[in-house]
Amino acid sequence: MMMNCGAMNATTPSSASWSASHGSKIPMLLPRAICSTHRMCCGSGVHVDACVSTNVSRNAKDSMIWSGTSPSLYSKQPINKFLLPLRASVASTSQDVTIASLIGREKIGVLLLNLGGPETLEDVQPFLFNLFADPDIIRLPRLFRFLQKPLAQFISVTRAPKSKEGYASIGGGSPLRHITDAQAEELRKSLWEKQVPARVYVGMRYWHPFTEEAIQQIKRDRITKLVVLPLYPQFSISTSGSSLRLLERIFREDEYLVSMQHTVIPSWYQREGYIKALANLIGKELETFDHPEQVVICFSAHGVPLAYVEEAGDPYKAEMEECIDLIMEELEKRKIMNAYTLAYQSRVGPVEWLKPYTDETIIELGKRGVKCLLAVPISFVSEHIETLEEIDVEYKELALKSGIEKWGRVPALGCEPTFISDLADAVIESLPYVGAMAVSNIEARQSLVPLGSVGGLLAVYDSRRRELQSPVMVWEWGWTRSAETWNGRAAMLAVLVLLVLEVTTGQGFLHQWGILLFFH
Repeated sequence: MMMNCGAMNATTPSSASWSASHGSKIPMLLPRAICSTHRMCCGSGVHVDACVSTNVSRNAKDSMIWSGTSPSLYSKQPINKFLLPLRASVASTSQDVTIASLIGREKIGVLLLNLGGPETLEDVQPFLFNLFADPDIIRLPRLFRFLQKPLAQFISVTRAPKSKEGYASIGGGSPLRHITDAQAEELRKSLWEKQVPARVYVGMRYWHPFTEEAIQQIKRDRITKLVVLPLYPQFSISTSGSSLRLLERIFREDEYLVSMQHTVIPSWYQREGYIKALANLIGKELETFDHPEQVVICFSAHGVPLAYVEEAGDPYKAEMEECIDLIMEELEKRKIMNAYTLAYQSRVGPVEWLKPYTDETIIELGKRGVKCLLAVPISFVSEHIETLEEIDVEYKELALKSGIEKWGRVPALGCEPTFISDLADAVIESLPYVGAMAVSNIEARQSLVPLGSVGGLLAVYDSRRRELQSPVMVWEWGWTRSAETWNGRAAMLAVLVLLVLEVTTGQGFLHQWGILLFFH
């Protein structure tokens, strides 16, 4: 069914550039003709980032690192003098070394990492418990870290009813596991078609199959070379970083894993197949509108706390902006010149997250006279509650109330053939570097995440983690401009005091409800 965009008034973004300063609630909206001058990656250097034992491979010539001093400035500098130019090395290697010789008698494994999600309504509360028990989600001072699990239990029980409503609205559970399993199977088939007989495993951070379960299966299968592939296109210390930190701990405690050769592909947002697959889906959805050229494309990415970017050097924002630019350049090649904007969704807690926020962006676009909007869930490769409920239900309803008449949404990539084939290529390209620079087991024990950009990010993050704001604040003090922030901190302090009393006295309503019985 074709969507009629209707007439756009004099404030239409199709002929002008809207921009705002950092932190402004007004979204940045650029026509395609302008944004090409802001591209970060030069030429056609689409490449994969791969960590190899002691460093991260990235095309040092093409790579760009966000300077962190300004939200709109990027600095050209090599990540590390030890970095290998992956594309060039793979190209030269492929002439002399066949895939078969790279594999030999090795048993190749690919570990896909993802967040996980409750499959039934009964799973919601324990899933939330696992989420909030992660110190990267709720950060307690050293004195109160023994309260991590009781606090996670309290919050998960409190939030479960509301969360269950959301999952009930999308069928009673998250489809993330089923989709990820399907992606793993399609990736396995693609690898075999490309003469790489690999086994593919799925490891979730907060729900089954847990990463620990996947690692146990990898050991049972006697895998000798492992490629770790987080299903997050852009790297963030709160997503890929958290999963890699868990893997790091698992590897350090296991002799077999320490000696197993491995590599990590920390991000792959620049890969040609990924970009083209998204462009294919966007182009297809635009055709459902009567006047595709009048549609504003709204890229909606999962947000992260602003402090992760500004204080810990998280590259997520810079990688996301570069990714959008690459997609729009691909669309431009296809004569698609629509205006677009980037916003961030799914913020929680009282701290400031990356802006502009998606909900505020939608409202502002409506005020500016936009009549047709196409939402693109850019940081998600699978459908789950944040696409099926937050975007499809909440944001669609908000858009219609804000004066936007026609709404469309690009589906997540899922098992899109171009995307899956490109993931397979990324795995194959990383094989020459699996264990290529492993010097000793001592170095392997130091960190699963090699020295280089990813290891450096985690190191900086850890060195400043007590100063960083986490999504759920329970301890940081200080005056703020927001009364809501202050009230939230006071409320969390009250919860903390309550939990201390409950744990020390063994009495109270939490014990009466059975919430803290497990703590004794």
